[in-house]
Amino acid sequence: MEHKFLRRALFITLLGLLYIPSFAQSDRTNVLFIAVDDLRSELGHFENSSIITPNLDKLASQGVSFTNHFVQVPTCGASRAAFLTGKRPSRKAELGNNIMQDEFNKKPETETPETFIHHLRRNGYHTVGMGKISHSVDGYVYGYEEEVSNLKELPYSWDELLFDAGKWDTGWNAFFGYADGENRQSMKRQVKPYEAGNVDDLGYPDGLTTQLAIKKLRELKNSVQPFFLGVGLFKPHLPFNSPKIYWDLYKEENIPVAKNQKLPENVSSQSIQGSEEFNQYALGEEKAGLDKIIPDAYAKKIKHAYYAAVSYSDAQIGLILDELKALELDQNTIVIIWGDHGWHLGEQQVWGKHTLFENALNSALIIKIPGSKVSKIDDSIVESVDIYPTLMELLELENPEGLDGESFAGLLKNEDSSQEGAAYSYYNHGITVRTARYRLTKYFRDAEPTIELYDHHMDPFESVNIAAEKPQIVAELMPMLEKGNTGLYDKK
Repeated sequence: MEHKFLRRALFITLLGLLYIPSFAQSDRTNVLFIAVDDLRSELGHFENSSIITPNLDKLASQGVSFTNHFVQVPTCGASRAAFLTGKRPSRKAELGNNIMQDEFNKKPETETPETFIHHLRRNGYHTVGMGKISHSVDGYVYGYEEEVSNLKELPYSWDELLFDAGKWDTGWNAFFGYADGENRQSMKRQVKPYEAGNVDDLGYPDGLTTQLAIKKLRELKNSVQPFFLGVGLFKPHLPFNSPKIYWDLYKEENIPVAKNQKLPENVSSQSIQGSEEFNQYALGEEKAGLDKIIPDAYAKKIKHAYYAAVSYSDAQIGLILDELKALELDQNTIVIIWGDHGWHLGEQQVWGKHTLFENALNSALIIKIPGSKVSKIDDSIVESVDIYPTLMELLELENPEGLDGESFAGLLKNEDSSQEGAAYSYYNHGITVRTARYRLTKYFRDAEPTIELYDHHMDPFESVNIAAEKPQIVAELMPMLEKGNTGLYDKK
């Protein structure tokens, strides 16, 4: 009898060890995350904006839209790596697009999660990715002109990776795709940097990704697990292609050119870049560069193309959010819209990213919490690395050790409306720190000047470096900048 009791007790204990809890949709908060490639902080609901984004505007009216969100690195792969890990770059390899494909998939799984998505998965979330969340456009590691591999860029983060390459066959072909099924690679770069396609939304890859997301939301509606759904939209990344219906939203003659088209004063040419990515599209009517300002007519055309591509992505976001609401999943799902960095549209004579100026570092960020009545445009300084701890606080999960960001959940709940901060970014042998008023940048190079200071109260377009005129302000801010040097550069 005693042995029978012991066997039963042991059986119950084993069941307890094996038991994996399930969660009803109403018990845990889901996460819908939408990454939009090259989406700078220029949205319809911002002051003096000419861009048309009704769906992002509607979401902003239900949550918080940040005007001063800054990424850590102004290039896709490195920015996403910092965002996903919640860590600033501390090695030069972490400034490159290939950091995740070169290193993440080669590491064994350890106690430290590879990304916040991995951390969510360990805490009971079903994780689904589609499109460009890490640097790979479909989550797998392979070159632009190679066959799709089965090697995941983030091997421990995803339960499911989904993508529909459509008529382009592979993810990278789709990423650089044109409406006829060709792509930048197949056309040997003999293409324009824009296209107004005579197609509907499904004529470009983001339309296919959106339909996948809608289908997956309908499946996840019945899941007993909470979910993280990551959707990565390509546009407005080059080429600026979108259906003609989105071009027709704009009158090109009414699109303004950049207010600071000239090279900034008192700055080395090494602080700027020559728009090389933009110029890869060989059939563009004009080439950009540091030797000239492109004509206003062509500047308006390229901005028109960028704006149309943004409006196309905005429409896809609207379809996804409408489905979320129709399924009543909006009642327990956090929604995050994130741009992986900004893009110069002629500012400082640059067409592209890859600088430590405001236009390359400032990107869109909108967050909506279910059930919250907080609705505002917030100008607090926040960074991409802050999103990881913010999300964990909102989901009531512990942070892993070693995160560099700080939670701004209080801003989303109106518990802290006066949060002060500083945003650090890294690129081109330099570190920059952005405060509410100033941007201070230090370059670790021989070409002078190596220190740049911009006063955003007096010069919001960063057109004149005043470091030599304001040595006292430089001295006051320099300890803050050096605090952000994570070992990436020698401290001099």
